Parts: sequence; structure tokens; C-alpha cells
Amino acid sequence: MSAAPALVIGLTGGIGSGKSAAADRFAAHGI
Repeated sequence: MSAAPALVIGLTGGIGSGKSAAADRFAAHGI
């Protein structure tokens, strides 16, 4: 039995567009 493939999510955008905030939200939900 093999493990499920990893989920890869890319966050793109300019400076101040909320990439870090979005990444923090994903991390808070265990994603």
C-alpha cells in the first residue's frame, strides 16, 4: 500500500497581496 500523493498549492501575487496571510490560514487548518 502506498501513501497518497502530496497536495501542492501555489500562491502567486505581487507584494502585499496576502500570500503569507493565505499560507498562514492553510497552515492553521493543517493543509
